Amino acid sequence: MKRFWFAALIVVCVFPPLPASARDTEHMYLYEDIMSTDEAKSKLDMGVKFYFGDQSHPAVARKLGTFVANKKTNALNKSDARACEWVFLSAMISLQKRAIREGGNAVINIQSYYKKNVINSATEFECGAGTFVAGVALRGTVVKLK
Repeated sequence: MKRFWFAALIVVCVFPPLPASARDTEHMYLYEDIMSTDEAKSKLDMGVKFYFGDQSHPAVARKLGTFVANKKTNALNKSDARACEWVFLSAMISLQKRAIREGGNAVINIQSYYKKNVINSATEFECGAGTFVAGVALRGTVVKLK
């Protein structure tokens, strides 16, 4: 028995276990593809307007703060596209609720912020999709528009 444990110890020392590598595929998706869906229209209809990247918007009466919505969702048995759509909507709902809570009526300069990688685009955002989890992070400034 001692020989077995000694041999096992030598194997572990000579051939250390390799770290597991989980899938984390980063995709770019268009805001408009998701924002134009019936699901988005039904979930994002509370009087809060959204402006992505450097999209023009009405004059700002008051800035109420910049906030991050970092959301994850179960990606098991979902395509990457479906999981990313789902988690993007979750992040948008979070920004919408924050705007309402802060007394704002819009979120401007919404940027993709996945893994703190800033993508300031008026058209697309980044989503990380793995075997079990998909994630989207968005950062935007809550404002009261004139």
